[in-house]
Amino acid sequence: MRFDEAFLDEIKSRLRPSDVIGRTVKLQKRGREFVGLSPFTKEKTPSFYVNDDKGQFFDFSSGKTGDLIAFLQESERLSFVEAVERLAAEAGLSLPSPDPRAAEHEKKRQGLSDWMDLAAQWFSRMLAGPQGAAARAYLERRGLPASEWARFGLGFAPASRTGLKDYLVTKGARPAELVEAGLLIAPEDGSAPYDRFRDRILFPIVEGRGRIVSFGGRAMDPEARAKYLNGPETELFHKGRTLYGLPEARRLLAAAPPDAQPALVVVEGYMDVIACQRADIAAVAPLGTALTEEQMELLWRRHPEPTLCFDGDRAGRQAAFRAMDRALPLLTPARSFRFSVVEGGKDPDDVLREQGAAALRSQLSRTTGFSEMLFRREFESEPLDTPERRAGLKARLRAAASRIADRDLQSAYRDDLLARFEAALPSRAAPFPGPDGRRRSSGQGRVWIDPAPTSLGRTAARRLASDLDLSAAALVRWILEDPTCLDACLETPFAAAGFGEPALAGLVKEIIRLRLQSEHLDSQGLARHLAGRDFDALLTDIDRAAAKSGAPFLKQDVSLEDARSQWSQAFARLSRLVALDEAVSTAKGNLGGTLSVDAFSRLKGERDRLRRQIRNWQDEP
Repeated sequence: MRFDEAFLDEIKSRLRPSDVIGRTVKLQKRGREFVGLSPFTKEKTPSFYVNDDKGQFFDFSSGKTGDLIAFLQESERLSFVEAVERLAAEAGLSLPSPDPRAAEHEKKRQGLSDWMDLAAQWFSRMLAGPQGAAARAYLERRGLPASEWARFGLGFAPASRTGLKDYLVTKGARPAELVEAGLLIAPEDGSAPYDRFRDRILFPIVEGRGRIVSFGGRAMDPEARAKYLNGPETELFHKGRTLYGLPEARRLLAAAPPDAQPALVVVEGYMDVIACQRADIAAVAPLGTALTEEQMELLWRRHPEPTLCFDGDRAGRQAAFRAMDRALPLLTPARSFRFSVVEGGKDPDDVLREQGAAALRSQLSRTTGFSEMLFRREFESEPLDTPERRAGLKARLRAAASRIADRDLQSAYRDDLLARFEAALPSRAAPFPGPDGRRRSSGQGRVWIDPAPTSLGRTAARRLASDLDLSAAALVRWILEDPTCLDACLETPFAAAGFGEPALAGLVKEIIRLRLQSEHLDSQGLARHLAGRDFDALLTDIDRAAAKSGAPFLKQDVSLEDARSQWSQAFARLSRLVALDEAVSTAKGNLGGTLSVDAFSRLKGERDRLRRQIRNWQDEP
């Protein structure tokens, strides 16, 4: 009888290894482990460990390790089926009935899996052969030596349209089978299928039992439409239920010393997973989708508190936030997540190449808890400059806590989030602005100083100090998407001054500096550089202000050419408006002298008309 992985995982989720093994081995609790004398060798000093979190036993005297099924097979000489039957009965589960259709389905899956194995072998030979010279050079430039390629099953698909197809057909494959496996593409016009992966470095995607179910390919051509390409959903491969790198991550967790508390890290890409695993960090990655509930369950079976490590840019933060929303209802006292951001806008692969394994382990060990990350997200989502907005924050924190299904944890989260709220926004005991604009305590005449005892409070104070000019924010928002638009005004004082908005000056100067250094600066490179440089809160404010501005060049349906033209016009108008503002201010002090009242009125009128046009984004007459 064959058992699917879901059934085996259900057995393991219902039984604690320490309870089952403890019936035949005398175990003592030691930290997060149980320890006892080896049941496989004669020893006087305990070297047999059981870890319930990992679902594993470790016997250092005999070198044996594994899960509950493996323990019964080793200790009682049971077959795999006998061990499963014993544990299923103990867990209160009925064995699945034999199903001829299921057997036929499994036979078909096994046939597809065989073709995947042969494809992996062919890709590996192509990487080692003359066709793979450029791919080998690329991997070595990325700091991945040839000695590691076999460990991760790396391969290469040549640019040939039917290279893999021709090879597998000679081995007996039918093209229709290879289409089902996701290795070939069948054109809609009914013409002959062709290879899905061409001119790409190949990463095998392996499911929990060690079977190759698909491939991911990294394009060698920098102009390729898709830099990374995963195989499609098939009988073997379901993206939302698979994690890249899981078998190797499980091996690293199992190999950790019994008294260690190894991390399980979720990163964003193939090379990041490989970098972490080369540094002995158990790491996995989702496959082109947001982290799903099924993937979270896979993670929690191996670790009670995996670490989510996303890029520090806005896209990375949004991915982390989506994961938080999906995880909230599933949290329990024994299942949560932590969060980590690699410093300097880099990713784990960069850190390993540039700083080494020790630096990567150090950075990923610095994590933030789920509750703190959730509070930061809500705290930074909008300005907190009015009672209504502060009340809105408190309501959002309560609502977030209420989504946790576990009642005890829900209550603990609500208390924690509201305590963070009070620490970040301490009570304002009747302060009011004095005639000079500074806040004073009621009836005492002393300058009131908000204590802001936390870093979050100080961040809030800085953000409450000013509201961004909407037009200037819109100009900067487009620069973040299209840095080349700055080229015509790189050396203008108006640009360096933040387009008339002092709060933006530091950010714009940094972008100008980067643009002068690199002609190839694009939005992604800019985002990576700005991440982790204390601009995160300002970038959030820019997004919010730009959305309110109504700037036409930020609309989705505007072509790139039109957007650039509209941005240039807006830049010229805003520059002119700032000059007119300065002229009006100077003219006020000259009234009655060389400047007549009529001339002043005309100057002020021109300034006010231009201001209205900019506010409404009107064309000039």
